[in-house]
Amino acid sequence: MLDRLPEYIDPLHLADKRGALKGRIPLVNLDRLADILFNDTGSVAFDFFFGREGRLAIIEGRIEADLELKCQNCLQSVAWPVNNEIKLGIVTSIDQANRLPEDYEPLLIEEGKVLLKNIVEDELLLILPAFPKHQYACLVPDLDKNALDSLVNTEKSCPENPFSILAKLKNTGDL
Repeated sequence: MLDRLPEYIDPLHLADKRGALKGRIPLVNLDRLADILFNDTGSVAFDFFFGREGRLAIIEGRIEADLELKCQNCLQSVAWPVNNEIKLGIVTSIDQANRLPEDYEPLLIEEGKVLLKNIVEDELLLILPAFPKHQYACLVPDLDKNALDSLVNTEKSCPENPFSILAKLKNTGDL
């Protein structure tokens, strides 16, 4: 294992050499995750093995993290543990991606080198839910029971229907 992770990697070269990368990337460095994270402290651990299955260059490994996501109901913290295996097939075209074996996801490489953090971040974005929420029915934290009751009562006492006059005219036959 390297003491310091490379910023850019050449996945095809690593696959030819049957390389491995293991390390941690701080969450603060993953910019695209910032909107769904409640807290960006901590890191993502990954363990990647590069190799070949026939002519197909592959990456297999694991991603682990303990994330704090933003609940989309109450906007408070939701603990979200991630422990996921990944299987990527390295491709250079959409046509190659369409021919991948079913258990591999494509990793499209347009140039020789890619950012290591982008591979990790892409996998996290695919794993995480689009709308993270608590498993229990959470409410807006500033509302107390009295405020909630007044909201419910307000909804029940709707103003008179503006078309009710037409309904009365229809019933009387004056229309």
